[in-house]
Amino acid sequence: MLPPPISEKSEDFLRAMPKAELHCHLLGTVRRDTFIDLARRAKAPLTSEEIAAFYTRGDKPVGVLRVLRALDAWLLKTPDDLHRIAYEYLQDAAAHQVRYAEFFWNPTGTVRASGIPYAQAQAAIVRAIADAQTDCGIIGRLVPAIDREATPAEALEMVQWLIEHRHPDVPGLGIDYREVDRPPELFVQAYAAARRAGLKTTAHAGEFGMPWANVQTAVELLKVDRIDHGYTVIDNPAFARQCAERGIVFTVVPTNSYYLRTLAPERWALDHPIRQMPKLGLRIHPNTDDPALHHVTPTQAWLMMRRDFGFTLDELRGFMLNGLDAAWIDDGTRRQWRVEWSACFDALRQNVEPVPGA
Repeated sequence: MLPPPISEKSEDFLRAMPKAELHCHLLGTVRRDTFIDLARRAKAPLTSEEIAAFYTRGDKPVGVLRVLRALDAWLLKTPDDLHRIAYEYLQDAAAHQVRYAEFFWNPTGTVRASGIPYAQAQAAIVRAIADAQTDCGIIGRLVPAIDREATPAEALEMVQWLIEHRHPDVPGLGIDYREVDRPPELFVQAYAAARRAGLKTTAHAGEFGMPWANVQTAVELLKVDRIDHGYTVIDNPAFARQCAERGIVFTVVPTNSYYLRTLAPERWALDHPIRQMPKLGLRIHPNTDDPALHHVTPTQAWLMMRRDFGFTLDELRGFMLNGLDAAWIDDGTRRQWRVEWSACFDALRQNVEPVPGA
């Protein structure tokens, strides 16, 4: 049985509630107009039809990795390009009451394909973070991510760049791109180096239908602080319960294209692992992933959790707090935000439905 339609009042509430974003890829946030502008300036070998296809999301959406590769290969030419993209992402997120955002960026592609040195690229993105905080009030943090389609040696090299150019707005390490045939154990040395340097860590695992063992490897061998996606963990309930007991937060993506492609339209929201994960005690937190390419905003990601997966407002409140617990912030800030965000959520909620017991 599908949940009832969402009222306009509920949509307004979901837009106004305070949010964290912990799973978003910088190159997946590029506004279409910005993409066209960069492509024109770079004289990129892309037709208008190809660009339009990049920003088209049909009933069976294709993956977005080819768009991200195109940006690195042809469009990004200067550090200012990265500043522009990062600033525009944070500006767009702030409009949906995202107060804190950690977003991924793949330095290997930027350095190798775009030809922008790591130090200059990171500095440009960090400058965008500062500018967006001043102009929009949003706090941003950069998470350099290993390109798992590159070699383990290149991953270790990237971690060394990160260590050599440490900055407080760059608190940790991730890993993304295609998980197929690129299991997490290939990158154990890179993760060990990051941990030794005191960096936080996360990893995409259990995506693209890849086995639950990849999630276990990320948790037990890479020793990550949280998991991105992680859906196939439900295939091993015993291990899922272990993750629940450890309090590991899974940053999930309602618009994940793998399940939209592989599940029947009338069943995808009923059979999606996101619906099952909390039943196993797993802590989840919804995110946009590649908002410009997935045609989703932070508000819509939370709306899908309510409308499509049928989670209650109490559950959404818990997911909001999961995001704060998983965020790479100091404990004092976390305690303060938990109080402030909870009060804000509860006050806004009164316009939708009374708080139980109030």
